[in-house]
Amino acid sequence: MARPITLCTSQWLDLPLETLAQKVSQWGYDGLELSCGGDHFEVQKALESDAYIRQKHDLLEKYGLKCFSISNHLIGQCVCDPIDERHKSILPPRIWKDGDPEGIRQRAAEEMKDTARAARRLGVDVVNGFTGSSIWDKLYFFPPTGMDTIDAGYQDFADRWRPILDVFQAEEVRFALEVHPTEIAYDIHTFHRALEAVQGHPSFGINFDPSHLVHQFISPVAFLHEFADRIYHVHVKDVKVRLDGRSSILSSHLAFGDPRRGWDFVSPGHGDIRWDELIRTLNDIQYAGPLSIEWEDSGMERDWGAQDAIQTIQKLNFSPSTQAFDAAFATYSQE
Repeated sequence: MARPITLCTSQWLDLPLETLAQKVSQWGYDGLELSCGGDHFEVQKALESDAYIRQKHDLLEKYGLKCFSISNHLIGQCVCDPIDERHKSILPPRIWKDGDPEGIRQRAAEEMKDTARAARRLGVDVVNGFTGSSIWDKLYFFPPTGMDTIDAGYQDFADRWRPILDVFQAEEVRFALEVHPTEIAYDIHTFHRALEAVQGHPSFGINFDPSHLVHQFISPVAFLHEFADRIYHVHVKDVKVRLDGRSSILSSHLAFGDPRRGWDFVSPGHGDIRWDELIRTLNDIQYAGPLSIEWEDSGMERDWGAQDAIQTIQKLNFSPSTQAFDAAFATYSQE
């Protein structure tokens, strides 16, 4: 069960897709997780043109690559978020328009529905992304925050995302939320709450990324076992926790890459995640989908990092044993 190893293109949107495809093919990747941005994957073009879909398949085939999923994190973020000027930098003008927050949320929701339709046309059955959250800024309950406010936040998520998920279901595509701070679900308890809010919708699952759990002191292994049937996709990214008595787990409003941060993302194998243990757990839950490397390491040149990452994960991408280690001992009793 050697899972395909892919590269998420979100951090490479400044490069033309063909340039990136040529690189990753030479590095030994099996495919790409196409991000909806740049010329990597454009949802509306995919809906409008059969030729556009053929061009994507032809390009991937040219370099011996496959696509198992697409991602639309930035648009998904805006479905539930309280919109401010920061969102303008992550949205195309046709979604931002006049900047009216509710208009943006509604246009983002329609774009996520279209993303499901575009994924089906491309021939993939998983879309990874974010949901946004109207209550993330209520994380610390002061000024005093009643549970009615939190309940309203989950109801808002359900009201906005259930119609989107219904389109996903109709298209036979699954939405994989990257459980992540700033989303409606960021740990075990909040994913249970989000799943309950959408009444266990079959199209709602998880893009598992352990780097977002470890710095919260959540066990990635426990998370995988808790939601074994909802793991629709896996991101491979590491994290380094540096709590030295001076650094805060809240990151102290310091930029990524600042050595004073209490934690930071790093390339796989350079942080605190025990990848051997995670691969064994993925084997236990019978996850056979791609391992998609997401390069986010401010201290490492990305071409070098992408090559180092695949070499690291290739060594650990082992299949479970098909027999007990002591099965051969029985031959002695037959002699």
